[in-house]
Amino acid sequence: MSYGSGLAKGLAITLRTMTRRSVTQHYPEVQPELPPRSRGVIALFEENCTVCMLCARECPDWCIYIDSHKETIPAAAPGGRERSRNVLDRFAIDFSLCMYCGICVEVCPFDALFWSPEFEYAETDIRELTHERDRLREWMWTVPEPPPLTEAAEEPKEIAAARKAAERQSGGPAS
Repeated sequence: MSYGSGLAKGLAITLRTMTRRSVTQHYPEVQPELPPRSRGVIALFEENCTVCMLCARECPDWCIYIDSHKETIPAAAPGGRERSRNVLDRFAIDFSLCMYCGICVEVCPFDALFWSPEFEYAETDIRELTHERDRLREWMWTVPEPPPLTEAAEEPKEIAAARKAAERQSGGPAS
């Protein structure tokens, strides 16, 4: 082993790199190829939100703002009791604080939050990075379909229970 062999190897790598053409992507004109299911922005499927506040409580940055009110539903049958449910008034995410950790998406028990691959939502004013539910709902339509289930996987328990209930009602196997 001779002295300077490490230096020679380093110089060889440097010369090889210097002679290669650089690859530059001209971003605004050429959109980058994003990997499937990439994390861009959080989208809200408002119909699934039950205002359980889990996402806001688990968020390490406290960047999710939720306001709601209780609504009373009259009894369906005479002698029944009234029900109450939470109604979503405001759902906002401050993307200037968000660290895109995905905890809110993971803890949502009702699948109301999803990752959208949209990444072009820069603003000139930092106060405009707080996106309300209308804007979060717009991104829901850019969320890609989930990958298909593996054929060997067992049927989800929700679907199995619904199928069994349908079979009991119809008196035979549901098709």
